[in-house]
Amino acid sequence: MNKKGKWYKSITNWIIIIACIILVPILLINIWIIYQAHTNEDEIPSVFGYKPFMVLSGSMETEIHKGDLIITKIIEPETLKIEDVIAFRDAEGTVTTHRIKDIVENDGETYFITKGDNNNSQDQNLVSYDDVEGLYVMRIPGIGNMMNSLAEPTTVVVLVLLISAIFMIGFSISTKKQRELEREEFLEYKKMKEEQAKKEEENTSKKKASSNKKSPKKKD
Repeated sequence: MNKKGKWYKSITNWIIIIACIILVPILLINIWIIYQAHTNEDEIPSVFGYKPFMVLSGSMETEIHKGDLIITKIIEPETLKIEDVIAFRDAEGTVTTHRIKDIVENDGETYFITKGDNNNSQDQNLVSYDDVEGLYVMRIPGIGNMMNSLAEPTTVVVLVLLISAIFMIGFSISTKKQRELEREEFLEYKKMKEEQAKKEEENTSKKKASSNKKSPKKKD
């Protein structure tokens, strides 16, 4: 019974640990993103120099797909080169992720000519250094929509409640099982003591009986 109780308790603790490892960082990142979004509305929030973006079109397929979450790294535009994939603001202020096809000079300033891998023609507008948001680093397939919803304040509240619920449920289960385990151990200990006392009583009775048999009888 002890092994079973300890095994269950161990699994419960691991579930809590794994859930917190997943949920707590997401919660902290979301809080930081929301804070940055409210303190500086003109800049896209970043975490340790990295910016997440949700892909809204298939212009970069087959490398990047619609609905993916991409991670870009803040970088000095001067270090970018042809064939790099960058995230940048277009003429409408929307962030686009396309590949650099050429680098040109115009009136003493440097610009990038960009194109989506899945597009037939290059982008009409030149990309200046100031338009660059970051260098494409990696993508996480299919979770762009989910991460976008996680940035909502309502979702943060839900995450806080969810983490709190996991802690409470896990603590309750662990405490209950611990009480049951302690009760079982107490009952086993009590039973062992009763058996020991019974054996000692039987041994004492046997010794008395044996002593009576060996005692010499008095002559009249």
